Amino acid sequence: MLFSKLREPREYQNRRLDSLAEPPEVGHELFVGLSALRDTLSSRHHSRDFAFAHARYLRSRVLALGLIFALLSPLWIVVDALVLPSELLWYTLAGRVGLLLGLVGVLALAYFSLERIRRIRFSAGMLLALPAGFYLLVLIMLPAEQVRHLVGYGFIPFLLVAALSVFPFTLLESLVAGLAMLGLLAFTQVIDGSWLTGRGLESVWLLSSLLVVSLAANHFQLSLLLRLYRQATHDSLTGLFNRGALEEHLEKVQAWQRDTEGQDSLGSVPCSLLMADLDHFKRINDSYGHSVGDSVLCQFAELLMRQTRRHDCVARYGGEEFVIILVGSGQARAMEIADRIRRAVEKTEFSSHDGQSIPVTTSIGVTRLEQDEPAQEAIKRADEALYRAKREGRNQVMAALSPSDPSI
Repeated sequence: MLFSKLREPREYQNRRLDSLAEPPEVGHELFVGLSALRDTLSSRHHSRDFAFAHARYLRSRVLALGLIFALLSPLWIVVDALVLPSELLWYTLAGRVGLLLGLVGVLALAYFSLERIRRIRFSAGMLLALPAGFYLLVLIMLPAEQVRHLVGYGFIPFLLVAALSVFPFTLLESLVAGLAMLGLLAFTQVIDGSWLTGRGLESVWLLSSLLVVSLAANHFQLSLLLRLYRQATHDSLTGLFNRGALEEHLEKVQAWQRDTEGQDSLGSVPCSLLMADLDHFKRINDSYGHSVGDSVLCQFAELLMRQTRRHDCVARYGGEEFVIILVGSGQARAMEIADRIRRAVEKTEFSSHDGQSIPVTTSIGVTRLEQDEPAQEAIKRADEALYRAKREGRNQVMAALSPSDPSI
């Protein structure tokens, strides 16, 4: 029982670490087409960093469409005043005011949620749910014989299904929203008596066709967004994060450290940074050619991915330099992991195109990532430790000196 209680915080911490980021898949391509169906079906396989990029893109759409809805809603009051009997106008007027206030709240939530992924996704859902809820409330409150006086309200389910194509939702998210709109349409038809009539079936068919078009638009929009994100953030040779994505990810890790400090009795989560460099890489290029050098870099990248965990992050910093972020590892543990990587590289048989064995070693600098320091400071310390390792003979691991050390 005691062991179980001690294990729960560690398992919970590991789940939190896993949710921080998923390493990129080496050699994995995201094409615009049916091959990207897995990536557009749900967000399960999306990395944490793409989730941030996706949320920012989604936020811009929420702000734009929410502003349009908020401007159109008061104009519809004029239409209601012209066509509805006075005894019905008060029902819709109260609903319109509530809808407008809700839309203003959604806009405020999205505007002040720049890096809050869940809040942005919630605001996107509410942007669709508010008009649908308003229409449902009007249908419930009005007497059945008075529903026929409503003008333009039956267009709401069609408008919201069409709006799905504006957002880069996953297919499952859009499908759930579309089915909800079909349910709303069916409820409307039961009330006005058009259910299972020719006119009613025509409306269901039209809304279903519009949903299929929206799903196709979601698929191509999200798959294109994934492809552009990968091209902008991943190294084209190794498939790892590039330098720009690494620096952005470092800032997210530090923000996550600050957010989790003192929560769930876990305390501050230690993180470390490794900078690895292939020894005498120029000699490999000169002796075997640049294409073989590129192959060695790819083999080295795959080795780093195998030697690290799911919630760690591996990136190509430039040339033959690679950076590894060890989330949840203090400097002592990071030194052990770095030495394990060094030994694995030394024992691995790197090969040329014709199968010729190429001896490869690596030097690694290790430093602790402080949560309140600029990310570049940690990279600089790891880089200095790396070059001390090279000066002292290569094929070794060197810890960075403390920032307070007078020898720095």
